[in-house]
Amino acid sequence: MQLAAIVISLVTFVVGTALAARAALYIYRVVRTGQPDPGRFGQPAQRVKTVAVEFVGHTRMNRWGIVGIAHWFVAVGFFTLGLTLLTAFFQLFDAEFVLPVLGGWLPYELFTELVGTLTTLGIATLIVIRLLSLPGRAGRKSRFAGSIAWQAFYVEYTILGIGLCIMILRGLEGALEHVGSYEAKYLISYPLVVAFRGLSEGTLENLVYVFAMLKICISFAWAITIGINPSMGVAWHRFLAFFNIYFKREEDGSTALGELRPMTSGGQPIDFEDPADDAVFGVSQVEHFSWKGILDFSTCTECGRCQSQCPAWNTGKPLSPKLLIMSLREHAFGKAPYLLAGGGKDMEGAEKATAEQLKDVPAAALAEAERPLIGTAEENGVIDPDVLWSCTTCGACVEQCPVDIEHIDHIVDMRRYQVMIESSFPTEAGTMLKNLENKGNPWGMATKARLDWVKELKKETGIEVPVIGEDIDPAEVEYLYWVGCAGALEDRAKKTTKAFAELLHTAGVRFAILGKEESCTGDSARRLGNEFLFQMLGAQNVETLNAALEDAPAKRIVATCPHCFNTIANEYPQLGGHFEVIHHTQLLQHLIDEGKLVPVNPVEGLITYHDPCYLGRHNKVYSPPREIMDKVPGLRQQEMHRHKERGFCCGAGGARMWMEERIGKRINTERVDEALSLNPDIVSTACPFCLVMLSDSVNGKKNEGAAKEHLKVVDVAQLLLDSVKAIPPAEAEEPQTVDA
Repeated sequence: MQLAAIVISLVTFVVGTALAARAALYIYRVVRTGQPDPGRFGQPAQRVKTVAVEFVGHTRMNRWGIVGIAHWFVAVGFFTLGLTLLTAFFQLFDAEFVLPVLGGWLPYELFTELVGTLTTLGIATLIVIRLLSLPGRAGRKSRFAGSIAWQAFYVEYTILGIGLCIMILRGLEGALEHVGSYEAKYLISYPLVVAFRGLSEGTLENLVYVFAMLKICISFAWAITIGINPSMGVAWHRFLAFFNIYFKREEDGSTALGELRPMTSGGQPIDFEDPADDAVFGVSQVEHFSWKGILDFSTCTECGRCQSQCPAWNTGKPLSPKLLIMSLREHAFGKAPYLLAGGGKDMEGAEKATAEQLKDVPAAALAEAERPLIGTAEENGVIDPDVLWSCTTCGACVEQCPVDIEHIDHIVDMRRYQVMIESSFPTEAGTMLKNLENKGNPWGMATKARLDWVKELKKETGIEVPVIGEDIDPAEVEYLYWVGCAGALEDRAKKTTKAFAELLHTAGVRFAILGKEESCTGDSARRLGNEFLFQMLGAQNVETLNAALEDAPAKRIVATCPHCFNTIANEYPQLGGHFEVIHHTQLLQHLIDEGKLVPVNPVEGLITYHDPCYLGRHNKVYSPPREIMDKVPGLRQQEMHRHKERGFCCGAGGARMWMEERIGKRINTERVDEALSLNPDIVSTACPFCLVMLSDSVNGKKNEGAAKEHLKVVDVAQLLLDSVKAIPPAEAEEPQTVDA
């Protein structure tokens, strides 16, 4: 028995180790097929700290309650119970073997008992959760829909088997030690010690050999499995995740949200004024992704948290961030033999490699290399165009991913090629791009229309809004108010603009606008994929802002549109524009705290707040709007089920504002249905895009009789103005005359 256990265990160990090591090297070579990405190596100490914090704290996983706790014990057990595997090897030769120094030391024994038990219970919990959430039961609602089920179950049952072996071996060890009464050393496994106590010593030794062998064989059968499946992300993520988190985009450890990265070719930003002849615009082949992109694809654990939060997937559209990453992973590994042999095509489609280089490449890899990265099922495309254009860039996937995959960057990179090289994008978006080029706003309205709201405000309230450089000197300005295209030109958004201007006037804030000098920030153009147009608009705006604020005491800008706020604050630094930018809710909260705005008039009703994605997830501004509403008398706040970090998109981001929604349920309808489940009197938000999308859906619901007629959708600024504004005194009643 002992000899058989030794031989089987050692053979399994050698084969498993060799195959796993070979696969690890292969993964490294596949990742290296991506483009250079030099920005991933700065601040190594901070990056190490980020890895430690995210692993030890399980910062993303622990948002999911019991799942996070169970996974923590599984992850910790995997990396800390390695000594039990070493012990098992020695137990094959000596059933009573204990580790030198640590063996018998109570703290170590207790650690093994506790972590071993909790790891086993943790994986059992995760198995139950997976079984209860199988796609066969929940369909698209299951976050496991589309995941490779056998791989996930294999990994989970492997961990369960190892955990059970650890606990059984603990019981056998206690029985061999002739433990006669309860000891802390066998804190949890003592009942097993009692169960094995009556067996003979020979039987106990043979059982030790059997379960030590089982523990080793289960462990290295897993190594063999992952060794022959290098794209098995559900297993390899436990190693690759550390590297993926270390090399994340932001050196400070924050998520890859907010700004988009500049467009690069060969790892270097493209100079749009004089691009290199061989510059690659966007991603049209999997090897055009950076090496970090391919590492992202390899690291995906198929947990489906991104999918469960995605507004497109939740409304019946074909986009699942998880399935997109999985498709890119399978394509990258399927094409890898061709790429590693030197294969590849230039921008004209000519093959770079010689026939001699490709002669040993498997036919399957050559066939994979012929697939278009973006294409319909009929074209054998890797990513369907409907998948690519369904994304709202809301950031829910990036926010939730426990291994820091950068979905939005990859989606936009693919869009860039489609827009700038193929001119292939939804037709309606073409009108928006043309309007931006010709008129500087997506509606194509005349530049002078940007000042219409100023005239309306003066007529309604007598307040005059100064234009910087014309009506007011920059040195006198505390804040430059960036109105934005929607705020200046869209009727519903103009109400927010006027309310905010009136509040600033009431608070005595010296502010000014650019007026006709303002142009679109380029947010929609960039997220659609037209980087050239964004660069053009952005450079123009940076020049205008720098000139306007040159003599200002501080380059402070306030914006009512989160998209403008995000672009000016986070993306214009890429173009040389460094400004202090805040959102209007942040400034209003500050003015309330200073006592310059005092909400006194009650605004009665139940209110629910919708978090704009580009204010919340992308820029982490959650509290100011809520604190403003807290200060308004009469309002009763109630959160929707999906709020703050898990807030649900309105459907307008990622340039979707300008594209028709033809597949599945409208995203804004889904969001309004969630709001209506609370039976509110007011739905509030803090973004003009959200205001338009939610208003459209609420009006539709009113027409169907599914929403209260008095339900209104307003910006937080409008609510605050209603509470701050003095109520006109009621006209005195005429005195009644009494006949004498």
